[in-house]
Amino acid sequence: MSSDDSSSDSEVDVKPSTSKAKVAQNGSEPKPKRKRLQDYLDERAAREAAERAEEALQRRRERGLADDEEDPEEPSYPVINPINFVKNKEIRHKRFRRMLAQKRKEEKAKKKTRQLEGTPSEPQHTIETLREKDDTTVTNVQADDQEEVVNDLANDEFCEYYQKSYEPKVLITYNRCPNWRTSQFGVLLKKMIPNSHIYSRKNARLKLVCKSAIREEYTDLLVINEWRKKPEGLLVIHLPEGPTAHFKISNYKSLKDLRRSAEDISKHRPEVILNNFTTRLGLTIGRMLGALFHYQPEFRGRRAVTFHNQRDYIFFRHHLYEFDKNGKRVKLRELGPRFTLKLRSLQVGLFDGKCGDYEWMITNKRHQMESRRRFFL
Repeated sequence: MSSDDSSSDSEVDVKPSTSKAKVAQNGSEPKPKRKRLQDYLDERAAREAAERAEEALQRRRERGLADDEEDPEEPSYPVINPINFVKNKEIRHKRFRRMLAQKRKEEKAKKKTRQLEGTPSEPQHTIETLREKDDTTVTNVQADDQEEVVNDLANDEFCEYYQKSYEPKVLITYNRCPNWRTSQFGVLLKKMIPNSHIYSRKNARLKLVCKSAIREEYTDLLVINEWRKKPEGLLVIHLPEGPTAHFKISNYKSLKDLRRSAEDISKHRPEVILNNFTTRLGLTIGRMLGALFHYQPEFRGRRAVTFHNQRDYIFFRHHLYEFDKNGKRVKLRELGPRFTLKLRSLQVGLFDGKCGDYEWMITNKRHQMESRRRFFL
């Protein structure tokens, strides 16, 4: 080998392979991602929105308005979610789920900071909490400014019952040809209401039934109406001078639906609970329903009958309560039946379908000026 070859070999630099060079290059400076068409469109839309906002702010300042002051002449536009304009269904649903997840995450962070700071949470409003105030609402009957209400309650049709001057005696009847479900509902009412009797009126008129019940010294008359072979209406007539209330029955659950037995219902007089009857009309309806039961319950039976009013719907529940060994905790067991009452009308005096004087009647459709947050009971 010649000396020229050796010198040339020593001067040759060793170059790294192309694969190693690419790895080194990728490790030091990654290639920027190529922008998509959607990215350019998003940037353009954001730039145009910023320009429009700057022009609107400049116009407000020229008119002498502050940045946070509302402009009464400026039109307001509805807020439209941009996700709604995505035509692809899968991508639209994916973005929507992503937006909901981000919203839940923000709410969770706000809740955590609120718990750390010790600030109370904001009250959650419902239709019941946003209820419009009624002029006839009675918060406390024993207040000094409720003399008129106390006087009305002391002289109404149920004052003798609440003075414990007589024991209630209830007559239960049906329409002319009741179905077996309607008859079963009447039998259950007889089991729950003490000192009650069932009478099948057949073709007898209701006015004649009222006269016969007054002659037999009954204090109340219950008429069960049916529709499509199910109990649909309940007519409560207080004897001998009225009033008469017509209720609609819905969401009826029999003992079979609740998997209960009629043998669990004892003959003891139950306790009656009337809840959330706040208006003058509600007090009348509550006193009418309470007058069906005996004023002196038998606590040995541990039965409780509840009429709970919420949004003008009266929920009926029948429970058996049991105490534990210490006598501190109570367990409830529903005996049944279960149904919901909706007041349709309140008539002065006994039932008169043609010439009756109605104190209150519900309309099928709410008036245009009437709000959904207005309740009558």
